[in-house]
Amino acid sequence: MLLIIGTIRLPAENLSKALPAMQRMTEASRAEEGCLEYGYAQDVLDPGLIHVKELWRDQTALDRHFASAHIKQWRASWADLNIGERNLHLYEVGAPRNT
Repeated sequence: MLLIIGTIRLPAENLSKALPAMQRMTEASRAEEGCLEYGYAQDVLDPGLIHVKELWRDQTALDRHFASAHIKQWRASWADLNIGERNLHLYEVGAPRNT
């Protein structure tokens, strides 16, 4: 499995404009074959900081995701939303364990 985790940043005043685009991206991504988890969450202490978490079955699924129309639309919206700072990391992970 592949885990993408990190943050993106946009001006806090653009958050209400970004939410519909993030919702469309989340819904489309979650519907993709091989997407096990996908989500955005606003940081409670730092307005405009968005935490990103994605879990993909394998590289093939992630490659399809990166080639999808909805990710192209999402990326095209970045300039208008003033999304600048992106700090995302990709990890290979094993099966989850209960803690």
